[in-house]
Amino acid sequence: MTRLILAPMEGLADDILRGVLTRAGRYDWCVTEFVRVTGTQLPRRSFTRVSPELLNGARTAAGTPVRVQLMGSDPQCLAENAARLAGLMPAGIDLNFGCPAPLVNRHRGGAALLDEPELLHRIVAAVRRAVPQLLPVTAKMRLGIEDTARALDCARALEAGGAQELVVHARTRSDGYRPQVRWECVARIREAVALPVIANGEVWSVAGWHAIRAASGCDDVMLGRGAVADPLLVERIRGARAEAPDAADWRELRSLIADFWAQVLLKLEPRHAPGRLKQWLGLLRRNYAGAEALYCRVRELNSVGAIDAALMAERQGP
Repeated sequence: MTRLILAPMEGLADDILRGVLTRAGRYDWCVTEFVRVTGTQLPRRSFTRVSPELLNGARTAAGTPVRVQLMGSDPQCLAENAARLAGLMPAGIDLNFGCPAPLVNRHRGGAALLDEPELLHRIVAAVRRAVPQLLPVTAKMRLGIEDTARALDCARALEAGGAQELVVHARTRSDGYRPQVRWECVARIREAVALPVIANGEVWSVAGWHAIRAASGCDDVMLGRGAVADPLLVERIRGARAEAPDAADWRELRSLIADFWAQVLLKLEPRHAPGRLKQWLGLLRRNYAGAEALYCRVRELNSVGAIDAALMAERQGP
């Protein structure tokens, strides 16, 4: 049986959206946005801010296990912070070698390290030694920086360091998030290592899930923006829903959107809240005509009261 994992998505999938998405569909686990580690031991609140689920048994309200992602380049500092994080009993610790953001990469984080497989090995080995053996330590990587020449070296280094599972995003750093993906390169990595490899990148539909598995040879798949654009995608893949979204699905999602909005209002200042809703609706528009209509209604609205009224009208609609 395939495993389906909800991806870490910086600036998009915070604890609120993770909670909503794991309520809508059954994931084997999910991964937080990254916690940046830069030379100091972080306080407990640095971890619980990114993953409030740590205060709830490291699970979302729906019961999905939550692994916390760390990012940095100093093996010893990462190990010390991983040990502190382990005391909060996350469902696992994931190491980020995939973020392509220029600001992150300028500070030697994420995908910037993919030309240094020996450093990847030292980071994973240090973290693995620092935490209990029963706590999963995993890694997420891209195929390289400008090209894929060192992809196999990086994957082997992560395996040798003690990573128990490896997620491979089928793009280089330079590829960013452009539609082109290289699923066949994930297949070469899967053949080169013995640890489980999870394929990731550009899965927006059930057909995309079939395609990435066929091209990569991986049984397990991590869903990212495709799961945000269709919160029911994971259930479609599991065969519990029709393969294509329909009007009935949208009516069901309206309650999730209302719940999301209510939680956003509790977390953010009113002036920041509308942007979060518009961000999610902007992705939902790919699949739902109702989301397109609602997005058009709220696009120019910036007051909480006006958006409340628009959402109420939507929920009372057919």
